[in-house]
Amino acid sequence: MVRFCKAISGSVAGILAALTLLLGSGAFAAGEDASKGAPPASSTSRTDYVLAVSWQPGFCETRPQRKECESQTAERFDATNLSLHGLWPLRKSYCGVAAEARATDRKGSWLELPKLAMADDTAARLLIAMPGVQSGLDRHQWLRSGTCQSGSVDDYFSVQLRMLEELNRSAVGALFRQRVGAELDEAAIKQAFDQSFGAGAGDRVRMRCQTVQGRSIITGLTIGLTGDVMKAASLGPLIQAAGTTEFKCAKGIADTAGRG
Repeated sequence: MVRFCKAISGSVAGILAALTLLLGSGAFAAGEDASKGAPPASSTSRTDYVLAVSWQPGFCETRPQRKECESQTAERFDATNLSLHGLWPLRKSYCGVAAEARATDRKGSWLELPKLAMADDTAARLLIAMPGVQSGLDRHQWLRSGTCQSGSVDDYFSVQLRMLEELNRSAVGALFRQRVGAELDEAAIKQAFDQSFGAGAGDRVRMRCQTVQGRSIITGLTIGLTGDVMKAASLGPLIQAAGTTEFKCAKGIADTAGRG
């Protein structure tokens, strides 16, 4: 996901709204009730994140005007795989960022932000895994969240690319690929998370849906993580260490590309 102009800004605000809700101190999708399903507040020794992934065909049905949605095809990676919205730490943002840059970012003018200096290989992989790069999502995420992490731009996005690859290789990714165009429910998705990342992993996940012409469309998942994400070898321990949350959307359709 992905955001440029008011609609983009609203979408990311929504995702960041559930960020804290998911892990116990706030919210990640616009309008969600932060008082429901929130786990206990984390201690100061914990570092909490939300890994947000998109089901891009569903997202694009709700926002077909986005650059990354106008260019979507049934053959593109994000038509049949979960794609990257980002890794969002809680309680920290815009570390050392000048007021002018923060203002540009907050008004949603992400393509006006400086292009990120990263290795060609990282940039090429990110363009595939994160369609929202076409709208400047990578620039927004780095400014808001990456600046608060140790390591370089390449380090930060390489970690996210590894996480996404692990997720798409898991039973979760397989489930979505097998059910493209069909309905998925809470029980099936939680079972896939538990199978791949350990018992109870599904209780650290929230699904985002939006109603389009009477159909409940899956737009993405938010996954709670706790720990040192920059050093962790795999997702399982990070998910297991996070607080539990409410799944929110009980069922939805894993839409096919091109409906919007």
